[in-house]
Amino acid sequence: MTRRHSRRTIMAGAAATAALGMTGCLQNPDQSGGSGGGGGEKYTPGDTPGPGSVSILGAFGGQEQEAFLASLEAFEADSGITIQYTPDSDFTNTIQQRAGAGDAPDIALFPQPGGMFDLAGKGMLTPIDVFLDYDQLNSTLIPGFLDSARLQGRVYGAPMRMACKSLIWYPKKAYEEGGYATEPATMQELYEITDQMKADGIAPWSDGWGSDQATGWVGTDWIEEFMLRVHGPVVYDDWTKHRLPFNAPEVVEVFDIVGELLKGEGNVLGGTNAIINTPFSEAPLPLFGEPPQAMLVRQGNFVTGFFPEDVVANMDEEVGVYAMPTWEGGFDGQPILGGGDLATLFTLNDDTVKVMEFLTSDAFGAEWAEAGGWLSPHRTFDPEQYSDSITRQVAEIAAGAAVFRYDGSDLMPTAVGAGSFWKGMVEWLQGAKTSQEVCDEIEAGWPK
Repeated sequence: MTRRHSRRTIMAGAAATAALGMTGCLQNPDQSGGSGGGGGEKYTPGDTPGPGSVSILGAFGGQEQEAFLASLEAFEADSGITIQYTPDSDFTNTIQQRAGAGDAPDIALFPQPGGMFDLAGKGMLTPIDVFLDYDQLNSTLIPGFLDSARLQGRVYGAPMRMACKSLIWYPKKAYEEGGYATEPATMQELYEITDQMKADGIAPWSDGWGSDQATGWVGTDWIEEFMLRVHGPVVYDDWTKHRLPFNAPEVVEVFDIVGELLKGEGNVLGGTNAIINTPFSEAPLPLFGEPPQAMLVRQGNFVTGFFPEDVVANMDEEVGVYAMPTWEGGFDGQPILGGGDLATLFTLNDDTVKVMEFLTSDAFGAEWAEAGGWLSPHRTFDPEQYSDSITRQVAEIAAGAAVFRYDGSDLMPTAVGAGSFWKGMVEWLQGAKTSQEVCDEIEAGWPK
């Protein structure tokens, strides 16, 4: 893969444009605007005493539920508030049905912002600036997180955990023996490293998009990562909110850039056919063969759950990770693509406010961090509470980000983000359609 510089002069101003745009976005919203279950007035403690119990609905169960409840035990004992958590694997539909029937929980933990926006638009949720110290909260969060929960000038959810997607994993021993740099500053520098790998006779990348009916979602992440890096968060926001058409030149260009990486001769183990036919959970496995068949896989922090057991048992010695680098000539700063559970409030009273204050603070999550599989969205969370150095390194990467943005397909209408975008990525990778054709079709099918 040859070193590639940006082609469009518009990119040169991406950093300045992004900085200007974010300055306005991140300010404490005007409480006179928007609507919600609690209205626009600032809530005063004592206005509405709570009943001593708070109900919470979320999407996660099993070990995650156990770790979540463990993280609440000390708070319940100190506050005297009993928390009743209900997991629901069909959360997206259940919360809409319950809210519509007047049976909403006191607090809901949304894994994607879309459903939250639907209910906020109907006036069922209370904007967080009504009952939380918005400026204090924003000062400790990874920059840009609250923008993911913003609708018409008001923010309706605050994160209680995050997922970090912008990560590149490698087999530590083999990578270091190959002499490959572990801190590339730009994607163009990483391309030079991958050229070295190919010269050494090894495929740089392993990738897998297979996911049954959801095949293609991994491909959407590639596009989102490069939209953030090449054009910056302001253009990214315009794209995900459809203020910028899906077939705009900026988007088509990013498809072509990603195509040069994924479709380039020798860049990905097995080529495009292997990408389509390999389950995403198996993409990391070639990195840990004897010898490794590939050196790099781009995937979120959850991917460690799919590493071989012997690797997981000795993660700090076997695995290396660094942030997906910036794009030379693009956004001047390290962006992080990810996700997170957004805590939202249906019932406003003293008890629910206390629970929301705790859930969305950097004091929450110590027990979950120790159990593993959880990242705090706060830069001020004590990293020593994580159970291993790899997780601490990922947390450090996230905490050092210039800006965070939610997974774009999760922000788009379901018909696009979990439909035509997934399908279009597969057709594009297989060569059935060009970048322009795929983008044109997705734009034509965008819900009116």
